[in-house]
Amino acid sequence: MFTGIVTDVGRVRGVRETNRDRRFEIETAYDTATIDLGASISHAGCCLTVVEKGEGWFAVEVSAETLSKTTLDQWTEGAPVNLERAARLGDEMGGHIVSGHVDGLGEVLSITPDGGSHRLRIRAPRPLHRLIAPKGSITVEGVSLTVNEVEDDVFGLNIIPHTWDVTTLGRLKAGSRVNLEIDMLARYLARWQETA
Repeated sequence: MFTGIVTDVGRVRGVRETNRDRRFEIETAYDTATIDLGASISHAGCCLTVVEKGEGWFAVEVSAETLSKTTLDQWTEGAPVNLERAARLGDEMGGHIVSGHVDGLGEVLSITPDGGSHRLRIRAPRPLHRLIAPKGSITVEGVSLTVNEVEDDVFGLNIIPHTWDVTTLGRLKAGSRVNLEIDMLARYLARWQETA
């Protein structure tokens, strides 16, 4: 589990196809001596398992399924990546409960400066759009955010300067695809209503 509070922007240092999956090596500011093999780390909102590590880097392997459903298929050497280590019991809950399971890909429609902040409009895939609510939580590229407004399949966000500067959100542009994870409570409520 994660909170959607990015704690490092890593960088893809290598990409390699294996006989099973695609392998990414990620440079990080984390002390990799404190990362266990098998640890879960959120990468742009996608929970991945550490399979190898060295000083200042670790490796993850990504299946074809994950590549087909996330922005990870766009990663190339040098690409920045929002990272968050798994939450521990007793950690401060600064964002919201995030599973690291991407629900769908959104498309950035517009980015508008608003004072020091930036307003984003993102189109969500159908039928995922039904689970996004004004003033509810959403994770975009692994960042916990509050939804400002929703109109059909488009929702709006306000990104404060700090978040814009310390995550990869400041590199987005109109047309960018983004990983979306809807609020976990909305997911379970929708499933309950479907089966009730």
